[in-house]
Amino acid sequence: MSATHDSMTNPPVENLLARVDSKFELVTLAARRARDINSYFNQLGGGLGHMVPPQVSTTARKPLSVAFEEINADKIVRGEPEVDVAGDEFDLPTGDIGAEDGDDDGGDVPA
Repeated sequence: MSATHDSMTNPPVENLLARVDSKFELVTLAARRARDINSYFNQLGGGLGHMVPPQVSTTARKPLSVAFEEINADKIVRGEPEVDVAGDEFDLPTGDIGAEDGDDDGGDVPA
């Protein structure tokens, strides 16, 4: 008699971890996607239509479960943030803060 135990997490966490670099990345990716799915279902009657619908057909009712199934099906992947390395992005003043008024002690406290 070979009974298989179906865990609460379907798809298994091991399969999901194989698709990301760390547990933190899995939690972050799934939470963000679940939030998007929840927003999609909440705006259906409003006619806004700018949210991406679920990418897998599923019987799951919870947005987080749908997000996990999307990650397992490789429909949702983490994108690298665009980093603008322009060099001198900020124009910061140079020099000491207290040297503006000619004091050498670095402050405005009377001696």
